[in-house]
Amino acid sequence: MNISTSNVWTQKIVVSAYCRVSTDKDDQANSLESQIKYFTSFIKNHPNWTLGEIYYDEGISGTSIKKRKNFNRLINDAMLSKVQFIITKEVSRFARNTVDTLVFTRQLKDHGVGVYFVLDNINTLDSDGELRLTIMASLAQEESRKTSERVKWGQKRRMEAGIVFGHDMLGYIIKDGKISINPNEVDIVKKVFNKFLDGASTKTLSEFLRQNQAKSRWSKSWWPSAVSKMLKNVKYVGDLCQRKTVTTNYLTKHRILNKDQDDLIYIRDHHEGIIDRDTWDKVQAEIARRTTNNKKGTRHSNKHWCSGKLICGECGKNFIKSLQYNAGKRAVTNWRCAESFRNGRKKNSHGFELGCNNLSANNKVLITCVSEAIKFIKLNHKSLTNELLKEIKQVQFLSKTINITPLLVQIDKLNFQKRKAIDLCINGLISDDDLKKQNSFYDNEIATLEIQISNAEQEKSRLKQQNFESQDFIAMIQSIQSLQHDNLELFREVLNKLIIFGTTKIVIVYLYHLPFGIKLKYVASGYNEHYKVLIDKLELIYDDNVAV
Repeated sequence: MNISTSNVWTQKIVVSAYCRVSTDKDDQANSLESQIKYFTSFIKNHPNWTLGEIYYDEGISGTSIKKRKNFNRLINDAMLSKVQFIITKEVSRFARNTVDTLVFTRQLKDHGVGVYFVLDNINTLDSDGELRLTIMASLAQEESRKTSERVKWGQKRRMEAGIVFGHDMLGYIIKDGKISINPNEVDIVKKVFNKFLDGASTKTLSEFLRQNQAKSRWSKSWWPSAVSKMLKNVKYVGDLCQRKTVTTNYLTKHRILNKDQDDLIYIRDHHEGIIDRDTWDKVQAEIARRTTNNKKGTRHSNKHWCSGKLICGECGKNFIKSLQYNAGKRAVTNWRCAESFRNGRKKNSHGFELGCNNLSANNKVLITCVSEAIKFIKLNHKSLTNELLKEIKQVQFLSKTINITPLLVQIDKLNFQKRKAIDLCINGLISDDDLKKQNSFYDNEIATLEIQISNAEQEKSRLKQQNFESQDFIAMIQSIQSLQHDNLELFREVLNKLIIFGTTKIVIVYLYHLPFGIKLKYVASGYNEHYKVLIDKLELIYDDNVAV
């Protein structure tokens, strides 16, 4: 049933109220109980009104609608005609986002539901209701922005004074802005740092922490990424670094890493450290060393030219080193699927698939495959380079054909037309309805053009990236020309990964920066010093997910 402003105060309708309070407010005038009593009395003082539900959200910010469960339930009930009129205290209690306020009140009005803001004396069913509401909502949003700035300013001053923000972490208790050592967890923290210096990986350390049931600050369980954060956390050496993340939007509360390092608040020797300064410096140096190696495609624990680069073509797990001894008790280096090594052949156990049927690969097989792949690149470098140069020219041509200037000019023209339409409405030459229709048309046209601009910019960015990659491919092909076929250390530098199918005797070689893999089928024969590997077939492939 639709209602109108002329009889809303006397019409027989169901009226509900919406309240929102913050838990940190002690003022009884703003308390939830006071608001509920007030609105109950307000509605009952109108004899023809029927008291509906009093909806409320407690302790939730007004800048975001998403988390306000009962607000969303109120809107839904109103759409189902369970509520015909809504009473709320003021615009800032309803929403501090102008867009949200207007969207919901318009949506409600379209369904014949009005909203009355008591302190602002705004009824959305009135002819000038939306105009007054827009002004008040904008003021409320601006007040929210100012409040956010005041809060951030106050937090920054407290951080500069050494007040600690955050939660308990392994080894430390944080309470009332102060940080103190948790003596029950000191030993395990020291072991983590010392084990890392002894060569343990973050994965090994995460398993160690799980086994010791250490509490994790970042998740329910320890993961390598959490261990990495722990090893870089300056609190463990006694320093305090804050404002590492910042809020980019006071409405969405979205936080990102603070890229402005000058804005960080760093206090050296702020509290008692668990890790001494010398150990801390060594750990940071080791992190830097391992990071550098990872950028080159190697791992810190590499003892072999292909460590960490071998992937099982059957199950996707890594291959691991497996020493075997021949009849003469000489060690032979083989590589075997880790899943097969742990669980044997493929089988189903209690509803889970375990094991792998892939066979092992001899170290000499892998060296031969990579060596032959590099020989192939050397022999065919001219044709490969020419193909890439053609691709670069094509990309550059396509990039030049993308021009968004005409689209921007069209948008400027449409915005000018919008301004002219507003002037015509103000001068009484066109009606409000005509203005709305015109603006709707212009907005749709502008939105379409903006989508075209976005798509064009994305395509231009993609082409630019493709151009860079092609140039990297050519640089890699050229660098391979000076590569020796049997230099394993240089193999490590250029090798991205090897996918191994031991059962079918196939290895796929992927080198850094090259857009293709080199698939080699090999034949092995002989034993011990007579063991030989020959390449039976070689071809290029352009898809990682190769069925062999």
